[in-house]
Amino acid sequence: MEERRREREETDRREMVMYHLKARGIRSPAVLGAMGTIPRHIFVPSHLREMAYHDRPLPIGHDATISQPYIVAYMTELLSLSKTDRVFELGTGSGYQAAVLASCAKEVFSVERIPELAAMARQNLLIAGVTNARVFSCDATTITGKYAPYDAAILTAASPILPAYLYPFIRDGGRIVAPVGDRQRQVLALITVEEGKGRVEERGDVRFVPVIGRHGYAQE
Repeated sequence: MEERRREREETDRREMVMYHLKARGIRSPAVLGAMGTIPRHIFVPSHLREMAYHDRPLPIGHDATISQPYIVAYMTELLSLSKTDRVFELGTGSGYQAAVLASCAKEVFSVERIPELAAMARQNLLIAGVTNARVFSCDATTITGKYAPYDAAILTAASPILPAYLYPFIRDGGRIVAPVGDRQRQVLALITVEEGKGRVEERGDVRFVPVIGRHGYAQE
């Protein structure tokens, strides 16, 4: 029974890459390789395991979600990561995006404001064998320079403003990908940090749960 399940999940993962990623324009070999090998089912609640490779977001508790595979792949591809890069992530959730980033980069520093989710992510990453991603629990919008500078950063929750508070911690020429807008609709922004300022390109409409914190939304 368990062997059949593993075979089914491997097939589902291959089909996810083929039909939901490659067919929709994802081209990065590193991203496709990560998405094709990382077991997404580890990062979803057990009762949703059969839906792990569907191209849709899934609830993970605490009003949070794991993003749909295409969005995870697209945002990662926009960062143009290399194996020497250090990446900052705001919003760890269950840890899946961090695992994908870790496969494409040297180190990932991920911050989750909800302690229970941070603990879940650490456990999921351990089970998945990811050793180069560290998870912290605090308000990520109050980032300090302790582990900076970063080559790239990603927000996996909706920000009401461009995350200019991150610019001082990003290397010159570094990239940030962030959904920016109101609680109902956001635009995915690709930001290149140059001499402490952000050059912004819009990369389509998205919808994420909100960033909660000093530079995010207030808790409802």
